[in-house]
Order: sequence, then C-alpha cells, then structure tokens
Amino acid sequence: MLMLALRSIRRRPGRFLATLLSAFLGAAIIMTFNSLHDTAGRPGVDAVSSETLTMAASVVGGYGSLLVFFAVASTLTVNVRQRTAELELLRCSGATPAQLKRMVVGEAVAVALVGAALAIVPGVLGGRALLAVFQDSGQVADSVDPAFGPIALLSGIGITVLASAGAAFLAVRRATRREEPRGRGRTVLAYTALIAGGLTATATLTLDATDAALMAPAAYGAILLSVGCALFAPRLLDTVLRRLDPTGASGWLAVRNLRRRSGQLAGILMSLILFTAVSAATLTMQSVESAEVAASGLVKSVDAKNLETLNFTVVGIIVVFVCVMLVNSLYAATAYREREFGQQRLAGATPGQVLAMVGTEALVLTVTGLFFGTAAALAGVVPFTVVRSDAVLPGQFLGIWAAVAAIATTVTLGTSLLTARRVLRTPAVGAVGLAA
Repeated sequence: MLMLALRSIRRRPGRFLATLLSAFLGAAIIMTFNSLHDTAGRPGVDAVSSETLTMAASVVGGYGSLLVFFAVASTLTVNVRQRTAELELLRCSGATPAQLKRMVVGEAVAVALVGAALAIVPGVLGGRALLAVFQDSGQVADSVDPAFGPIALLSGIGITVLASAGAAFLAVRRATRREEPRGRGRTVLAYTALIAGGLTATATLTLDATDAALMAPAAYGAILLSVGCALFAPRLLDTVLRRLDPTGASGWLAVRNLRRRSGQLAGILMSLILFTAVSAATLTMQSVESAEVAASGLVKSVDAKNLETLNFTVVGIIVVFVCVMLVNSLYAATAYREREFGQQRLAGATPGQVLAMVGTEALVLTVTGLFFGTAAALAGVVPFTVVRSDAVLPGQFLGIWAAVAAIATTVTLGTSLLTARRVLRTPAVGAVGLAA
C-alpha cells in the first residue's frame, strides 16, 4: 500500500497541493519559533533575553502545533471525501480498511516530509527576522546571535508528520465506515468547552485592574467558548438553515444544498468561528490595555511588551492559517461540484444563477460564523473591559470587528465565487460527462 500511495502522489500531484501548502506553512512557523529555544540556549545569553525567547517559543509554538493539525486535517478531510468512489473501488477489489488507512496515511506522511523539508530555509530566515524584531523592541539584547538547531529542526519535522498522520488516519477512518453514528464524545467535549469558557471569562471580574494576569482568563475564556461553538458547528448551521425562508431560485437551491451538505461544510464554519473569536477578542483586549497604559502615562514593562508581541504574533499566525484552511477547503469543495453545476445548467439554470447560488451559500456560512464568533469574543472582551476601563464595550471593538469581518468575507466569498467561475468555464455537457 505504501507503493500505491507514492504512485498516487506522482500521478495526481495537484490533489495534494493543498496538503503540501498547509504542511509547509505549519512546519515553517513551528521551526521559526522553536529556533528561539535554540537561540535562548546558546552560551552567554542573559537571563532576561532567554526568558523572553523561551516564552515566545513556548506560547506561539503551542498555538502553531494546534493550527498545523487543524489546517492539515481540514484539507485531508476534503481530499478523502472526494475520493470516496476510489476508496470504495479499492475495497471492492479486496483492500481491507486497514490497508486503505495505511495508503492514505502514507500519502499524508510523504507530503508532510516534503513540506517540512521545504520549510527549513524559511524557518532559518524567519527565526533570524523574529529575533531582530525582539531586539529592535528592546526585549532581547543586541549581543544575542540567532541559532537554528536540533529543537527547531526536529520539532518542525516531528509535529508536522505526526499531525499529518493523525489527521489522515481520522479522515480515512470516518470515510471507510459503513455508517457514521454520532458519538457523545464530541457533544460532551463541546459542552465542557462552553462551560469552562464561561467560567474562565467570568473569573476576570474577580481580578484587579492592575493585575498582570487580567487578560489571560478573558482571552482563554473567549477561545474556549469559540471552540465549543466550533464543535457544535453542524448543529448551529442546521438551526440557522431551519429559520431561513429564501426567495428566488438561487436562494432556494443554496439553502437546500447547505442543508444537504451541512456536515461537510462544518469544517469551514469552525474555521470562521475560531478566526472571528480569537482575532477580535485578542486584538480588542490588547488595544484596550495599550490605551489604558498610555492614558496613565506609564511606560510599558518588558513583560507587557512581550505580551503585546505575542498577542499580535498569535493573531497573525491564526489569520494566515485560517485563510489557508478556508481557501483550501472552499476551493476543493467548490471545484468538486463540477458535475452538479453542469446538471443545473442542463436543467435550465444560467451561469449567473449558479454563481448567485454559490455566493448565497458562502454568505450564509460567513454570517453564521461571524455571529457565533462575535458572541464568543464579546464574552471575553466585556468582562476584561469592565475591570480594566470601567466601560462595557470598548470603542476599539467595532473597528477591529469590521476588519476581521472584511477579511473573513473576502476570503470566503472570493474563493467560492472565483472557483465556481473557473468551473463554469467547462461546457455543461462536458462537465457532466467528465465527472460521470
């Protein structure tokens, strides 16, 4: 099955391009930040610089590891679902579920190794650039020299390969089940995240405005609440769709398609919720903190500068990864509907109506993701703002939310419409015959 996996990659390299891009970006980010561990461990590095570098590598490295898994899992899930007929044919030819798992996991590991290898040079350059940022802000001494050692290299390759293998195993395991019963584990985990997030965000109200850890419970509360909403993504989407009463042929088709494909589109909705909640909450709280420090006339301490740098870096990583996940997932999901679009056009739909249907689907997903992501973000922002500035909703929130919403809308609508427009270039008869 390993040889079959390698042949599959060689014959259809385009299918694995999205996975390769996710693995490459993930490995590059992990290597970049874990190179700070190598730099901090060099002889002669002072204690303050070492602590700053270690904290940045630990915090952002942890976020990066999770994002690598979700990004690769998102692309692999779409890839495996589109190969259902191929996997079923292999099963009918005598392949066992275990052999299919080895084939798909082997493909993912091979692609991950290539992506990690390509990420070494960007990881080295990124580590040097990141160290220069810390030195320019005065958080790290100018005498500290960059290093790229075994921690960065092994962590980048190891985490990327393990995340790819684990995501591939879970994706093919779901695809090869005859029936996919809904277990209670996901529901329990979702309720746990929601309860823990609510309690953590509420705990912010018990802290003092000058407490150094004031932002932590609010931020973690918003993240946990967004994770809980993301785990409930299929149910949330079903609830929204039941309340929609579309008008026009395009709107009616869009809602019917979303209802039929709600489980497949849950991954896109999860990405939108997490992106909105984490970005809006983190940037708003950091903006409020900076405004309060500036109003008091105080100078930011090294710890405050470290926290600000980490917050902006984490949000930047999340933006990049979520954009990659959304583009990959939406492109694959839309391009796979070539036969469906061809059938609709043969039934009398115009290309404009098909594009309107795709745009309506993307708009419903975007609005749903923004709504629940915003609710999770406000659950963390409001307690933090009440304690830190004696206000309820900070003035910075609307501007930050508008920027986050603009990015999410542009990526979702842009990718969906551009991909659909490209697919519609194929004649309807040819699209139906080719896909059949």
